[in-house]
Amino acid sequence: MRRIALGFLVGCAAAAWPAAAQQVGEVGVDWLGNDIIVEAIKDPGVDGVTCHVSYFDRGVIDRLQKGNWFEDPSDTAISCRQTGPITIHDIALGEEGEEVFKQGISLIWKKQVVNRIYDKTNDTLIYLAHSRQVQDGSAKMSMSTVPLYGQQVVWAKGKPK
Repeated sequence: MRRIALGFLVGCAAAAWPAAAQQVGEVGVDWLGNDIIVEAIKDPGVDGVTCHVSYFDRGVIDRLQKGNWFEDPSDTAISCRQTGPITIHDIALGEEGEEVFKQGISLIWKKQVVNRIYDKTNDTLIYLAHSRQVQDGSAKMSMSTVPLYGQQVVWAKGKPK
């Protein structure tokens, strides 16, 4: 059910999304058809960094039991690592960073989002996974970092001073 609704939304809005995810794992967790999905996301602004994001995908029986047909839980886990030579293109350097990935986890409003923030003081890329939800905000989150210190990093427009 979720994949049908998301498939339609993905088809309509694919051009607006910063990065695409590739499913690399799916673990069944119970007899209700609930699964944990694991996806790989390449950072579109930083070559050589891949994030693996996991989230809960509710099955049809669980949706029927709970009555909440069009929404998955907000829980998300993220782990990002260097997976090749790092080249940093034109990225946002402000405190809010920038959104590098977004996908719907409900029919209309709720989104799973990954933001990248550059911590200049510690020369580190921070990846924050959270849900964007109208009612409850973004209370559930997960974070991962990729240290740049001591790495041979190429800054396409020069390293920020």
